[in-house]
Amino acid sequence: QVQLVESGGGLVQAGGSLRLSCAASGRTFSSLSMGWFRQAPGNEREFVAAISWSGTNTYYADSVKGRFTISRDNAKNTVTLQMNSLKPEDTAIYYCAADLAPAGRLVVTGTFGYWGQGTQVTVSS
Repeated sequence: QVQLVESGGGLVQAGGSLRLSCAASGRTFSSLSMGWFRQAPGNEREFVAAISWSGTNTYYADSVKGRFTISRDNAKNTVTLQMNSLKPEDTAIYYCAADLAPAGRLVVTGTFGYWGQGTQVTVSS
């Protein structure tokens, strides 16, 4: 089992920045591909970003490319999503996800096996 706990959500004005963190426990962190997803009211959950076991490979949704950066610290068992130039349409609950499968495959299938509880991000106009 893997436990994931997100933090760092909140309210920010458009154009501002937020930094989300996800702390993982229960399994060797460096064996896990990590990802971030989000779900806005009335919408389906959507992929935001993912990172490979080593951090070498990163993947982004087109809607956040150039604005968001995913990174990981395998010594601290954490993955971070730095969100810059935030827009009102970024408002959603953001979920951290983990799986043992390669990140490149997970980006296509979306079948992460472990999920956090989510953290709310609200961007005001």
